[in-house]
Amino acid sequence: MIQAIFEISSTDYLEDKRLINNALSDLAAKCGLQNEFEFGEPTSKFGWTFFKLWLKPSFHEQIEQRLADMIKKTKGSKSDEKFTNFLSDLFQSKGCSKIKIKLIEV
Repeated sequence: MIQAIFEISSTDYLEDKRLINNALSDLAAKCGLQNEFEFGEPTSKFGWTFFKLWLKPSFHEQIEQRLADMIKKTKGSKSDEKFTNFLSDLFQSKGCSKIKIKLIEV
């Protein structure tokens, strides 16, 4: 499996990056992993900050295996869509109120 790359759009970059980092670190710890994701350099336009998020294949697989039931219940028709919406819901539940997430490569 190739690593998944997401583009995240945020109106509060520093806070959202911190919350996303904490959410993914907690998730990685539950999977017995660490350092399984990376953030790209941010760029800002029109009050939004855009940055990439890379999930390593082992982390992506662990999330899909361990949380399959939750991901299945997430809206979307394709598995990539469901996984992206699952991450969006996870980040919002951790306090990222104004983010958008888009899968740009799998």
